[in-house]
Amino acid sequence: MCGRATLLSSQATLEKRFNARFASKIPLVENVNISAGDLIPVVTSSNPHHIQMFTLGFTPHWAHKQTYMLNARAEGSNNKENNSQYDGALGIFQKPMFRKAIKSQRCLVLVDGFIEGPKHQKLNRPYFIYPNQNQGPFALAGIYDIWQHPLTGQLHHTVAIVTTAANRITKRIEHHRAPLVLTKKQEELWLDTDLDAKQLSSIMKPFDPKGFNAYPISQKIKNPKSNGLDLLKPIGDKLFMDFNRSPYEKLKYKEEHSYSIREERLVEGDQFVLF
Repeated sequence: MCGRATLLSSQATLEKRFNARFASKIPLVENVNISAGDLIPVVTSSNPHHIQMFTLGFTPHWAHKQTYMLNARAEGSNNKENNSQYDGALGIFQKPMFRKAIKSQRCLVLVDGFIEGPKHQKLNRPYFIYPNQNQGPFALAGIYDIWQHPLTGQLHHTVAIVTTAANRITKRIEHHRAPLVLTKKQEELWLDTDLDAKQLSSIMKPFDPKGFNAYPISQKIKNPKSNGLDLLKPIGDKLFMDFNRSPYEKLKYKEEHSYSIREERLVEGDQFVLF
């Protein structure tokens, strides 16, 4: 599964990267610890030129109550061994909860990273996984549906992240699954509702870990109410050696650098200047 997601990018950055405009009046808020029930930006197959805010946690339109399903297994009930080389049928096309959405209600889930832990320890030993090259927002494959509350009539736009068997990174973390990270070329295909099951199946494979890295962070992330950039502070070494700054290091540097410049501007001669 994909435990938690992280969004650090600004609205302008997301709009430029995904060539889409924000359609919602709901303000975009930096969220290090996006959990079930939180809003997350998406681009849907039905509206590919707009970014919308959906609830993380899928509820099918026919459900009697909200279900908050975070993940949708590409293999469905198949591949119980979570074999990364699995090449058989993908059960998501037959699973009642997801079979309609996977065919016609696909979306890009926009993130800057995600958080995962070992299969058994889960978020008691979390890792932050992020692109260490070309850092910035990227897309996870998602499916969505619109559920209407039976009593209030309120519409809830909900999304689940599609998962596959583990790749090199999540295997090193000792986790058996991985979210489906899309390449830029795959993003376009994922939103194309004319794709057949065979073409979609060719996309739903463990993502290429090249250009990604991970490092351990505090288990404080386990509390869905916890937030703030310091949750992404490394508490150990990266999984793979590289010389790139992590998103945490980059943002902390910007914060400190901006603050030091502001401090200098607060004083002119011996006089404090009020802004």
